[in-house]
Amino acid sequence: MKKYIKIFLISAIALGLNSCNEEDILDLKPINQISVDDAFSTPTLIASSINGMYNAAAVGQYNTTNPNGGRGYVWGAAFVQQNDCRGEDVVNTQAFYQLTYTTTYDTGTANNVYYWVDGYRLINRCNLVIEGVTNAVSKGVITSAIGDDYIGQAKFLRAITHFELLMHFARPYQFTSGATHPGIPYREVGIDTQSEIDSELLKGRNTVAECYTKIVNDLNDAESKITNTAKFKATKNAAIAFKTRVYLHQRDWDNVIAEGNKLTASGLALTTNPKDPFILANNLSNTETIFSIQHGPAAGQNPGVNAALASQYRRRLLVCISPIIWRDPSWLTDDKRREDNSTSSSPGTGMVFTNAGRKYTNKYTDDVNYTDAAPVIRYAEVLLNMAEAHARKASPDLSTALTLLNRVRNRSLANPTTQAYTTATLSSQTLMVGAILKERRIEFLMEGRRWGDIHRLQGDNLFPIDGIPAKLASGNPAASTFTLGTPYTGPLGLASIPASDFKFLWPIPQLETASNPTLAAEQNPGW
Repeated sequence: MKKYIKIFLISAIALGLNSCNEEDILDLKPINQISVDDAFSTPTLIASSINGMYNAAAVGQYNTTNPNGGRGYVWGAAFVQQNDCRGEDVVNTQAFYQLTYTTTYDTGTANNVYYWVDGYRLINRCNLVIEGVTNAVSKGVITSAIGDDYIGQAKFLRAITHFELLMHFARPYQFTSGATHPGIPYREVGIDTQSEIDSELLKGRNTVAECYTKIVNDLNDAESKITNTAKFKATKNAAIAFKTRVYLHQRDWDNVIAEGNKLTASGLALTTNPKDPFILANNLSNTETIFSIQHGPAAGQNPGVNAALASQYRRRLLVCISPIIWRDPSWLTDDKRREDNSTSSSPGTGMVFTNAGRKYTNKYTDDVNYTDAAPVIRYAEVLLNMAEAHARKASPDLSTALTLLNRVRNRSLANPTTQAYTTATLSSQTLMVGAILKERRIEFLMEGRRWGDIHRLQGDNLFPIDGIPAKLASGNPAASTFTLGTPYTGPLGLASIPASDFKFLWPIPQLETASNPTLAAEQNPGW
C-alpha cells in the first residue's frame, strides 16, 4: 500500500478506515492527497505539513470529511468548552453541552467520543511529522536546525494532547502509589500502513506514571529543539510553561518552581489590565500569552458556528457564569474582572456582560468571523502554579507564595493598597493554598481550566474534592440568583458525583473498543 500523509488512528479504523482507505492529514490545500515522500520532499511542502498539524489542533473533524466542519477538537474551542462544562463554575443553558454538563454521557456520546478521536488524530499527525521531518533532514532537504524546530513543535503538541486526554479518561496521578493505574495509550508511531494498524491494535494503555514520564520527556525535547517564537505555534517558553502544569498535577512542587523560574528573564509579563490578553487585536502578541490556538483570518482556520468560543459563549449564550462563583465573597465586587458595561443591545467591552439578568463571559468577542484565539496557557497560570508549589512544599514559603499570588490578583483590584492579601490575612499554609485555588477559579473562568483542578484535587490533603462537584441544574438561572452581597445558597439541581462513581471518567469510545481488543479489555470500570 502506498504510504500517504493520512491518519490511521485505531478510532478511525472503526469509522470504516480498516483497509487501504485513507483520511487526509493535511487539511490545507494544495497539498492534499499526496504521498509521504512528496509531502516532505521540499521545504515548502514540509512547512505546509506543519501548518496542517496546527490546523488539526484548531479544528478537528468531528465525524466528517469536511475539514471546515470540525468542532474545535482538541485544542481549538472544544477543550475550553468541555473543561468548563465538566465543572461547577458555569451553567449549561441549552442542549448543546448538556450531556457533558449533566454527566449523562456514554460510550457513544459525540462530545467525549470525538475528544478521543480527534485527540489521537492530532497525535498521529504529530508522529507522522516527526518521522517525515527526520527523514527529510537525513536527505538534506532541510537543515537539522529547521528540522529540530519542527520536531520540537510536534513533540509539544503530542505531549500536551496526551496530557489533556489523561485528564478525562484516566484517574489522577496520585490515585495509586507510584501512579501505576491505567492511563491511556501513549502513541509514538506515525500510523500510515496496514502493518502499523495491525501493530497498534495490540497496544494497550500505558500506566499513568509511564504517560507522565513520556509527556515530560517530550516537553524537554521540545524545550531544547524549538526556535519558533510565534505564540500561535509551540515555543520554548510554551514547553517550559506547560511543564509547570504537568508537575503541579504530579505534586512535584520543586520542579514546578524550577521550571517557572526559567521564565523569569523570558520577556513574559502580566499585562496591565486583566482584559488585555483577550483583546482581539493582540490576543496572540501580548506579553502574557504563552501559547494560544490561532483561529483565522483564513477560511478553515476556525471551527465555525458550532465550536467557536465567541459563537458559543457570546452570540448563542450556550453557557453562562454560575452564581456559585459569581457570588463567591473572595471575588470582590469592584474587581476589574467583573467589569460590565453591556447594554440591552450590546455586550460592551468589559470582561462580562449581562443578558436577561444572567452573567456571561466577554473574553471572546468576535461573534461574526470567530477569530478569537483559544487560550491554552498564559503567564498568569505559571505564576499561580508557582505560588501554589511554594505554599505546598513540606516547608512552605508563604512569603514567596503571597508575592506571586498578589502579582496576579492585584492588577484586577480597584485599590491594591487596601485590598491586597497580606501575611496577616493568609497566615497559614491552608489559608494560602485556599486563596490560590480560589484565585484560579476567578482568573481562568471560562478558559477551560476548572476540570483540570477538579481532577488533580481528588483526595487532596488540604482542599480535597470528591468527584464532580454539585452544580446548578441546566437551564437559565433567574436573574435574582446573580445578586451580589451573599454567597449563593440556592438549589443545586445536579448532585455531586463521588469519585468512586464510574462516571467520573469518560469511557473509551465504543468505536475504539470495537476495533481494538486490547483496549476493549481495558475499558474504564463500569462502562
